[in-house]
Amino acid sequence: MKARFITASDLILQMSQAKKEKRYDAFLRQAVMSPALLVIDEIGYFPMSKEDAHHFFQVISRRYERGSTIVTSNLVFSQWSSIFANDKVVTTAILDRLLHHSHVINILGDSYRLKEKKEEEMNGSNLYEFEPRKSKK
Repeated sequence: MKARFITASDLILQMSQAKKEKRYDAFLRQAVMSPALLVIDEIGYFPMSKEDAHHFFQVISRRYERGSTIVTSNLVFSQWSSIFANDKVVTTAILDRLLHHSHVINILGDSYRLKEKKEEEMNGSNLYEFEPRKSKK
């Protein structure tokens, strides 16, 4: 199975560049539609402009019912409007297509990175809390 993994910010950057270079449709065919599985990571890590939100809608719209898509986000769906330039119409259209035939997996708790780091800590110190050292007198 042909698959492609890309962050949302890289995808939007590449789409914007393709549009500037007048190869937008070719980019959509090759990078967006070609893989059987498209994994888009970090949705919501950076907010998108209105134009970026429309680019992202094109990805979801074109893949809708034509290819499997996995998206990852640390935001609940009610916060997604803030990702897409507070455009509720675009946000609703994206979510409508994403959720129609989807399986939502809600993962609670520490990320695997934090979990691994905590397991590595042998001395009981908490990496994420600041504890000033006591000076020796």
